[in-house]
Amino acid sequence: MSQTLSPFEILARYERLSLTHASDTPEKLEAPGLWRGIGYRVGSRLFVSGIDEISELLAVPSLTPVPGTQAWLLGVANVRGNLVPVVDLGRFLFAERTLHTERSRLLVVRQGAGSVALLVDEVFGQRTVDTEARRAAEQEDDPRLSRFVEERVGEPRLAVFSMGRLVRAPDFRQAAA
Repeated sequence: MSQTLSPFEILARYERLSLTHASDTPEKLEAPGLWRGIGYRVGSRLFVSGIDEISELLAVPSLTPVPGTQAWLLGVANVRGNLVPVVDLGRFLFAERTLHTERSRLLVVRQGAGSVALLVDEVFGQRTVDTEARRAAEQEDDPRLSRFVEERVGEPRLAVFSMGRLVRAPDFRQAAA
């Protein structure tokens, strides 16, 4: 005969069962020899940045313009009660305005005590690259990117873009016009 379980015992049993099937345990996420990044497009150029450099991906919310700033600073967005500056990455890097489409996304990057959101044309999702293949990658030859990109990986060739270098760049930090 079946024994009667209390609601607490039923919930504890469900928890045990779900934990035995958890796929995102730290042991499974840490894959030695593999580097993980988020792939995205700015204009016709393809990039990937370390998954640890991007804190969040967002659809483009409504923006409030900030007068007296560079053309690449689109304004500020309210992200869960925090005002986050939004930068058009294409305009900052290449002086090419990013057209807002349904595929456009914001990459939220931590910057000091706050965050900054970067408008990109499209996000492709997570990319995993063998560390050895990353070391053997080609060097970046576009002078506008050379201070942010050291290598290219994968097929198609994705430029490994350093968000850390971007947020520390003096011209990026100087948004006043």
